[in-house]
Amino acid sequence: MALTDRQLLAWRFASQGLGDRADPSTVDVAARVVGSQAQDTGAVRLAVRARSEAPTVDAVRRDCARPRTLVRTWLMRGTLHLVPAADARWMLALFGPRNAAGGARRRAQLGLDEETCRAAVSALPDILGDGEPLSRAELVERLAGRGVRIDASGQAPAHLMGYAAALGLICRGPDLVRDEPGYVLLDAWAGPASGGPAADVAVAELARRYVAGFGPAAPADFAAWSGLPAGSARTAFGALGEALTPVAPDLFVTAGSAPPPGDRPSVVRLLGAYDTYLLGYRTREPALAAVHTKRIQAGGGVIHPAVVVDGRVAGRWRLERARSGRTVHIEQFGRTLAGLTDRLAEEAEDLGRFLGEPVTLA
Repeated sequence: MALTDRQLLAWRFASQGLGDRADPSTVDVAARVVGSQAQDTGAVRLAVRARSEAPTVDAVRRDCARPRTLVRTWLMRGTLHLVPAADARWMLALFGPRNAAGGARRRAQLGLDEETCRAAVSALPDILGDGEPLSRAELVERLAGRGVRIDASGQAPAHLMGYAAALGLICRGPDLVRDEPGYVLLDAWAGPASGGPAADVAVAELARRYVAGFGPAAPADFAAWSGLPAGSARTAFGALGEALTPVAPDLFVTAGSAPPPGDRPSVVRLLGAYDTYLLGYRTREPALAAVHTKRIQAGGGVIHPAVVVDGRVAGRWRLERARSGRTVHIEQFGRTLAGLTDRLAEEAEDLGRFLGEPVTLA
């Protein structure tokens, strides 16, 4: 069996919930994509909007501030992700040790030697014990009051937070003023550990969920998205057996999945920065033509907001303040958006619904 690029992209677009936006809540969106990229607080809210008709930005903010609902911590590729609280611990068991080990050299360069890290980790439960979320600066100050001194002027505080999170000690909690990250104890925030997959099948379970939310996909795509070794990815796909169905050479979907209808009107989505759709595969082609790659990722790991039509990147966009509300400015790639002005206007209107203020096209 062979898939055209158009069929492949339409299927992936649908798998990610971008086609019909059927997920009703932030938790449902995070579960569908097995963790939404979350290093940019505003962008993760836009990722929810693109996949759901129900939430508003305030609803997403409330969901992220509600204990035992969602957890933000460092998981796949050592990057901050938003996941359902029920999944946080088994995913941390899978990625936490890798992330802690992978950051050892950089921590040493920043003065976070083993003794300092050990002392900080020992002090954090008491510092955060009253449940009040604290900023990085507040944590550094309170650690200093206990004799654990960290250089607050550079990256050491951020790397210490990542290390403590990798150990399963802390996580991101409610956002503070102006969306500054607030940190809490994982046990208090996520609630009692619940029954996740056993350690020996955790990678296969992660692969199963990945294929459900990203398919059609290959083991190499899963390895690139997760940061796990290629051999582990292939083994996980093999372990799933009949739970996966091949739809093209080395491309799989969840058994029983069907492609989206081929005769539906074009769907336009305004995806935020770092959207999972552009970070979920080994390569961004064919979703993003090579000639336009640097317009979406100019360098330094930054992924710009993208205009996507039926799974294909058709441009990038930015949001600016206007006298009344906001204005969306579109940078079209070639003639890819020809005839889609009405669809773009509908997306801009929905973005305004989400933000709670008028949004118009420039």
